[in-house]
Amino acid sequence: QVQLVESGGGLVQAGGSLRLSCAPSRSIFSINTMGWYRQAPGKQRELVATITRSSSTNYADSVKGRFTISRDNAKNTVYLQMNSLKPEDTAIYYCNADNYFNVYWGQGTQVTVSS
Repeated sequence: QVQLVESGGGLVQAGGSLRLSCAPSRSIFSINTMGWYRQAPGKQRELVATITRSSSTNYADSVKGRFTISRDNAKNTVYLQMNSLKPEDTAIYYCNADNYFNVYWGQGTQVTVSS
């Protein structure tokens, strides 16, 4: 019954910025890695960025230098700051987290970047 909840998606013009947030609907014990994935029309879901509890990060090549992932361990919240957005960034963005017991996913939030 516990799930992740994303916020911050929307419509933005090319070159603009958005900041996504994600937190559990209820408390989750001892979250390890958190991350963001996205799925564009006609494509498979792909990894965007991940961050460990100690703040080690990993990014897809397509977003390096433009996106920044961060987290607040006290709140079990993960963020994705997206700058210099391009139309090809248009996708549904999904939040992910894991612990010893389970893998958790959010419902997804739509990000649309217009030309």
